[in-house]
Amino acid sequence: MNLSGKSYLIIASDFVKTGGMDRANFALADYLARKGEILHLVAHRVVEELSKFSNVKIHHVPLILNSRFLGEPFINRKGYQIAQELSAQGARVVVNGGNCQWGDINWVHYVHKSHQPVSQVGLLRKLKTFIFHQIALREEQTSLAIANLIIANSHRTKQDLIQKLMIPPEKVHVVYYGNDPQEFYPASRHEKQKLRQQLGWPLDQDIIIFIGALGDRRKGFDTVLEAWQRLSQVPNWNAQLMVVGVGAELDKWRRRIKDEQIAGINFLGFRSDVPDLLRASDCLVSPTRYEAYGLGVHEALCCDLPAIVTSSAGVAERYPPQLEDLLLPDPDDSFDLAERIAKWSSNKNIYQSQVSQFSKELRSYTWDDMGDIICNLINKT
Repeated sequence: MNLSGKSYLIIASDFVKTGGMDRANFALADYLARKGEILHLVAHRVVEELSKFSNVKIHHVPLILNSRFLGEPFINRKGYQIAQELSAQGARVVVNGGNCQWGDINWVHYVHKSHQPVSQVGLLRKLKTFIFHQIALREEQTSLAIANLIIANSHRTKQDLIQKLMIPPEKVHVVYYGNDPQEFYPASRHEKQKLRQQLGWPLDQDIIIFIGALGDRRKGFDTVLEAWQRLSQVPNWNAQLMVVGVGAELDKWRRRIKDEQIAGINFLGFRSDVPDLLRASDCLVSPTRYEAYGLGVHEALCCDLPAIVTSSAGVAERYPPQLEDLLLPDPDDSFDLAERIAKWSSNKNIYQSQVSQFSKELRSYTWDDMGDIICNLINKT
């Protein structure tokens, strides 16, 4: 039952539980659906549990050749069409960045003007990356210029919008991503051992985990690899690196590691069991070159993992002063990253204690808390 009499349309590529913005869009949709609001979703993919709500209508957009690049114009067109119909009936419309040129609420998860992606694989892919970025820049600028309300996922994102896209500060409101404390929580010693046995991971070595797409260099795996090579030269270095992610450069990294005989690196590909992987690990590394927020880092911290992340990432602004050693000033500095990993390895108990309190604070702010803040902002405009 729609007790408030409100209706919403959210336009996004995916409403799923994996990925940063996809997880956030799912969380908002799920929150509104459980509240009984009339909810319309325009998307390529929507998890089945949302389709079970009688108050949710899904407007499916086919994904052409499994390509986001080709699918984006169809999301825009379908979203605009449904927005015209529903806004005339009083519905509020939430778009994501430049994915639909509609001027109501714009939820910004990524600022294209803040990062120039560069592909290292193949001329065709380089050309595609360049063209997509140019289109994204134009659509981002147009969509944000007409928005009545802009929601940013961090103060880093807000500053980028103000400085790079000349958005008036009063239009932008920061709302951090939430967390599901039933999924991301610290493992007991017994649970960690059990998970490692199930995963086939060693019980007597430190497990360091990297999570990120390997399609380009934005997530900084190249820096991680160089740091790992340095650490491998340290006497008695005893750790394994687990790499979660897929992308065009994956085969290239595999070949390099094989050719150079670099030990201790394990590619896990795409995984749907990330909460278990985090609870089974000891530390996360994320020397990202651009990160509007960094949900993977957030989730690692919720599992009590010390997470080394670039200081310019949105999530880094939430780190308390006692965790500043985990913030990497330069994502290209593999020597510094190696030093920080080594320092953590030598002081694990100290870092664990320092992260624990911060972890509790993050877990106390849920996805429903985020949804409630967003709805309140929308109702004020």
